[in-house]
Amino acid sequence: MNLNFLYHFGRYLILLRSALTRPEKFSMYWKETMRQMNDIGIGSLVIVGLIAVFIGAVTATQFAYQLQDSFVPAYYIGYIVRDSTIIELAPTITCLVLAGKVGSNIAAEIGGMRQKEHIDAMEIMGVNTASYLILPKVIAAMVVIPMLVCLAAFISIWGGYTASVATGLITDVEYIQGVRSFFEPYYVFMMFVKAVVFAYILTSVSAYQGYHVKGGSIELGQASTQAVVYSDILILLSDYIIAIILTM
Repeated sequence: MNLNFLYHFGRYLILLRSALTRPEKFSMYWKETMRQMNDIGIGSLVIVGLIAVFIGAVTATQFAYQLQDSFVPAYYIGYIVRDSTIIELAPTITCLVLAGKVGSNIAAEIGGMRQKEHIDAMEIMGVNTASYLILPKVIAAMVVIPMLVCLAAFISIWGGYTASVATGLITDVEYIQGVRSFFEPYYVFMMFVKAVVFAYILTSVSAYQGYHVKGGSIELGQASTQAVVYSDILILLSDYIIAIILTM
């Protein structure tokens, strides 16, 4: 098992070395990067918004229940929703979901090109297929996904406001007071660091799975599944490592 891991890790590094080379023609890469930004960013707005609303709503409702009959001020609900969303929930859950949506799509797209021999044809024409197919996706994800995470954090805080104020758990003044209390700008920095790292992981791992797929439709489905599973595992592992590094 260790040898199998080292084998795939070595092939992953070799693929990245080829993918992160200087583009031959910037105009082609620019168009592909813009297309990927549209697919990843605009195409994921709805699912990210829905998830973020319910993250904030559930967090606010549960903490309001836990703070009943306690001496903790009610405005702490807004404070807890804000910090938990910014530090952990918005970047991690958003990227876990995007690993399923975006990652599986990348693996299926590149894997389909491999099976139909489109990649072989491009290589015969002298195109660096690893760079052309992977680099725009990585760049687009590392630019757009932090924006989606930032939007998710805002929507989540708004979802917490809606769930707690509209149902009468606390007043709007108390919730806004909690959101504005004890704010640490460093938490926003942590959120963006996590978003960039997670974006790189979910795109590069998914691209690797699709680029080296072999066989037919069954193997392509397995590659898409493995892309999601491995991306999620690495995202959670890197989340723990980042938390240790940035909070030491």
